[in-house]
Amino acid sequence: MTEFNGLPAHILLIHLVVVGIPVAALLTVLSAVWPAARVRLGIATPVIALLALICVPITTNAGQWLQHHVYIDPKTANGQLILTHIRIGDGLTPWAIGLFVLALAAWGIPHLLGREKGPAVLGSSATKIAVGVLALAIAVVAVIQVYRIGDAGAKAAWSSNFCKVEIAVGTSCPAA
Repeated sequence: MTEFNGLPAHILLIHLVVVGIPVAALLTVLSAVWPAARVRLGIATPVIALLALICVPITTNAGQWLQHHVYIDPKTANGQLILTHIRIGDGLTPWAIGLFVLALAAWGIPHLLGREKGPAVLGSSATKIAVGVLALAIAVVAVIQVYRIGDAGAKAAWSSNFCKVEIAVGTSCPAA
């Protein structure tokens, strides 16, 4: 998907990633460290993490299409922002995969151990600690990456078109 109703699909799809990854991160951490939340959230946590994961490469692909339809001058600050956005955006997929794997583990391990009813226990203390620490670490990094990618993309999109003072429609921004 490259365009939707005449707009680059990337600018629409990115909202699914910007919402999906942090929500999946929060639910994964809750499921990994809080048995009552794990039971209550059930399959929703890995499903949301999977949907977020699916959206990442689709959005990246739409962004790669957009990259070939936008002038990028690497000598300008705006060009550097776009290149930064591209570089770090391409690196989100492994973190989304890790988030999904941990969401699946937090939900699936209790089921594999035959503890579907009552408080879902992750097994041994070592397993609980490992899943909890990994879930927290991957969740934090994934959310930070989403922020960094979005920050560079938003600055690239708006820095050359935004005027700090109010101007009339159709006029350009006064020189600083």
